[in-house]
Amino acid sequence: MRKTVYTDKAPAAIGPYSQAIVCGGLLFTSGQIPIDPKTGEISGADITAQAEQVMQNLAAVLAEAGASFESAVKTTCFLADMADFAAFNEVYAKYFTGKPARSCVAVKTLPKNVLVEVEVIAEIA
Repeated sequence: MRKTVYTDKAPAAIGPYSQAIVCGGLLFTSGQIPIDPKTGEISGADITAQAEQVMQNLAAVLAEAGASFESAVKTTCFLADMADFAAFNEVYAKYFTGKPARSCVAVKTLPKNVLVEVEVIAEIA
């Protein structure tokens, strides 16, 4: 059975997609970028501030689905500049303490020209 996840504590989708889908005991989040859900504006000018907002957005989506950072099994991280890798990892490591499998790639451009986007696959209890 498939269920769509939505919370107003994370940004609404800016395109034809859901914040997340639960299917087969797993949560699949859409990529979260550093949009403040209260203002709809990009939060932070550097990778650290933007990564923190991304983690807050992911926390809201995970919680709404009954998951957490600890239940994450796989993440995919997109950086606008691989020079931000170390600073991004410092923020990431505070949240994903269970060290899920991960891919991290640099991309030419992200939506709204942000510096980071992260998506998660997590187990639902």
